[in-house]
Amino acid sequence: MARLRDPDGGCPWDLEQNFATIAPYTIEEAYEVADAIERGELAELKDELGDLLFQVVFHARMAEEQGAFNFADVVQAVCEKMIRRHPHVFGDDEQKTAGAVAGRWEEIKAAEKASKGVAQQSILDDVPLALPALSRAVKLQNRAARVGFDWPETRQVIDKLNEEMLELSDEIAKGGDPDRLEDEMGDLLFVYANLARHMKIDPEAALRRANAKFRRRFGWIEQSLAAQGRKPEESSLEEMDALWNEAKRAERFQDD
Repeated sequence: MARLRDPDGGCPWDLEQNFATIAPYTIEEAYEVADAIERGELAELKDELGDLLFQVVFHARMAEEQGAFNFADVVQAVCEKMIRRHPHVFGDDEQKTAGAVAGRWEEIKAAEKASKGVAQQSILDDVPLALPALSRAVKLQNRAARVGFDWPETRQVIDKLNEEMLELSDEIAKGGDPDRLEDEMGDLLFVYANLARHMKIDPEAALRRANAKFRRRFGWIEQSLAAQGRKPEESSLEEMDALWNEAKRAERFQDD
């Protein structure tokens, strides 16, 4: 990385980068790690973890150039943090008791922030803005639930979901002001995330699974039409829908 960032003969593209321009690539590499895990591809996971590690090295190198910190500092900091946040593993006998584990992680995080002089106005303050929207919704909901702001039963979340669906339908019937439609759709998705949370389901993982299913079944449609010498745009919706149902039946047969 030092060689790539060397003004004397380094890579022109790498030299132009900064924290802000590299951040999207860091996020992308993290998703590629998750994708390899989702597909159970351990050989790919090795490569993707290397790509993600390279992102860490890239950021650390740019910080080192500014005299802020270096890669060794990053490693040292995370080691110290993990030891500090696991007193039930690394602490004394009293700290290692089972009862000392519950809730300690968040307490220690809060103490760390206080020691740095970070004033937290809300329990929601440190939920990262850059998280995928569904994941952030769940984190916000979990934080609020800690202080009792939560539906006690899943049935109530479903009732709220139906309420939000009716509100969206009413807005559509009115002609659909774009801002109002986006607002109502956001409310609906937020409740869907809450329902997933109550059911102990990761909504991001559920949606990735649905995306993969759609891709698989639409691929069946494309292959079936190709066998007839046609493309999807050369067929009717009814034909494609029938092929979609064939794909569903084939998947069920394989599962059985």
